[in-house]
Amino acid sequence: MTTIIGFAGFSDSGKTTLVSLLVPYFEERGVKVAVIKHDAHGHYKEAPAADSTLFIRSGASAAVVLSPDAVRTYERKTVTLQETIERLKGSYGLILIEGFKREPHDKIAVFRTEEQARIVQELTAPPIACIAADRKLAEAAAPGIPYFSMDAVESVAEFIRSRMRNP
Repeated sequence: MTTIIGFAGFSDSGKTTLVSLLVPYFEERGVKVAVIKHDAHGHYKEAPAADSTLFIRSGASAAVVLSPDAVRTYERKTVTLQETIERLKGSYGLILIEGFKREPHDKIAVFRTEEQARIVQELTAPPIACIAADRKLAEAAAPGIPYFSMDAVESVAEFIRSRMRNP
């Protein structure tokens, strides 16, 4: 069974750093991890000098690069988060989602400042935990919800692991 956990926070809150630290924690313990990142503004670009970038810039509807250890696919199409989750579900034990604060999956709120703590009010449901600069900030933003400090990666991982059916 696949566990799905999201990380919601504003820019520079620490989401990407946290996810990039959680991935090896789980992979080293035999849990295959997929990460889905929300690019709400379309900023992501392929590497500037790559052949695949040339194909995309020339107007290709899809560009696929196959190498001995990976496949990279770029497609000009719209898919929903749920469609992507469904496609990945059977192949991965854990799907970590960065962003998508208005989607219905479980989320951990990530914030460093009082201003960033507003993310809690923007979520469609209360977060399952908070990762914040300090306990006082987390308690003010989301009282009674589990709190983890920014550098408590192993504790966050164990919290996620406790929510998994087959950890």
